[in-house]
Amino acid sequence: MKKKLLIIGTVLLICIMSTVTVFAAEDASGAGNMFIATFWSLVPPLVAIVLALITKEVYSSLFVGIVIGALFYNNFNIVGTVDTLVQDGLIAAVSGTAGIFVFLVILGVMVALINKTGGSAAFGKWAKAHIKTKAGAVLCTFVLGVLIFIDDYFNCLTVGSVMRPVTDSHKVSRAKLSYIIDATAAPICMIAPISSWAAAVSEYTSGVTNAAGEEISSLALFCKAIPYNFYSLLTLVFIIAITLMKFDFGPMKKHEDNAAKGDLFTFGSNVASDESEVQGNSKGKVIDLILPIVVLIVLSVFALIYVGEYFAPGSDYFHSFIGSFGNTDATVGLPLGGVVALVITIVYLLCRRLISFKDAMACIPKGFIAMVPAILILTMATSLKNMTALLESDVFVKAALANAETLHKFLPAIIFLIACGISFATGTSWGTFGILIPIVLNVFEPGSELMVIGMSACLAGSVCGDHCSPISDTTIMSSAGAQCEHVNHVSTQLPYALTVAAVSFVSYIITGFLSNWLISLPIAIVLMLLTLFCLKFILGKKAPKAA
Repeated sequence: MKKKLLIIGTVLLICIMSTVTVFAAEDASGAGNMFIATFWSLVPPLVAIVLALITKEVYSSLFVGIVIGALFYNNFNIVGTVDTLVQDGLIAAVSGTAGIFVFLVILGVMVALINKTGGSAAFGKWAKAHIKTKAGAVLCTFVLGVLIFIDDYFNCLTVGSVMRPVTDSHKVSRAKLSYIIDATAAPICMIAPISSWAAAVSEYTSGVTNAAGEEISSLALFCKAIPYNFYSLLTLVFIIAITLMKFDFGPMKKHEDNAAKGDLFTFGSNVASDESEVQGNSKGKVIDLILPIVVLIVLSVFALIYVGEYFAPGSDYFHSFIGSFGNTDATVGLPLGGVVALVITIVYLLCRRLISFKDAMACIPKGFIAMVPAILILTMATSLKNMTALLESDVFVKAALANAETLHKFLPAIIFLIACGISFATGTSWGTFGILIPIVLNVFEPGSELMVIGMSACLAGSVCGDHCSPISDTTIMSSAGAQCEHVNHVSTQLPYALTVAAVSFVSYIITGFLSNWLISLPIAIVLMLLTLFCLKFILGKKAPKAA
């Protein structure tokens, strides 16, 4: 069956390539590159996404998308294509995300150390004694995800490593675990005023003025936009609701049914960790898991503001916590904090005599190996994003959005859809709101409530598309954190994300006319709950009755 799907995907790809080759040949007379700043600039990531969903094979699908992007950029010149593929694609991807790779490896090593010394096993025993139900395990995962609001990368990997033993013991599928991780990581970072995401948004909202011409604080504008960020808020409502209702639908239901029978993976069980390693040292205690995680959180926050020049007397961000967060670089701060935390963790575990120095050093390559799949996917996903940047997809989007100005009250809903599409195709929410926020702020009257709603719609759509996209770094790391087959995570998450997106879209239409979050947010929450109750009723009636 897989071979047939691969053949079908290949045939479709050949058809696409043949079509664009004809167009390219017709355009060779001198009109320039027809693929740049047009709809074609979004085709490479779309092809990669479709192939990944059809073939259930991520690496080759991403590589095909990168190749198509390089071919488009070079007008099918083979030599130029290879040069772009290697230098602007793969090499640029590795150099641009090297810091995140280091942080991934550090987290992998810390997980290996905690497992080896029995910290995970001890926490699992504690959780088993105190968390009695499956719903309790899911809600505990959700709460931990909400508490780690500083950064989505850190959130994904930390929550996964801490909660895997707990959710496994209560027969929660790895697909469900990865969904809970992903559904709390980006949404909570997007509505937390103190986070790397809030800092990134602040970069694009400086200089905004109100109706009187007075400049509005970036942080104040971000906070004002939070109640209108329907996708992020409704995703949190969605998780709590389906957990308390004990309701799953789509591919997730199959995974949860299989997990109840003991199969946590359904497909791709080779991503599981070695159970003997999880058991570790019998002398391990819960503190041996909690302390390293707390140290990592504290030092990561400290490193982020340090890199943001919080302690630099001559800088504009000296002793300004918010300002330093806005000026920081997560690719430098997170690995910096991670390295120090790793050293402290090793020293602590050696002092506790839970592990020998030799075994501690053996955990380093083990942690690296555990993160290799995530690093490979992240490298190729970043390469694909580089291709869309070279093809100037942002120029095409600006033109498309400019044509929608006449639909004034419907603009928030339209902006939400556009942001969803770009973020899904490119796999980056930061890149999406980086493109759209400057446009959105100029479309509406300065300082108006509709401007705030439009900005929120842009942020919400960016998170939604990123949440759905298989080439998103957050999606990839959620799979890595839960040790879940990536395609399983994407296919089970998509129906859930689209359900919340549909309710969010309707909510933005309503809000475009009401322009008051005190009315529109409760309406959105009620719509979300009604949708779930209707789905449960309809799908419950269709479900075959047990004999």
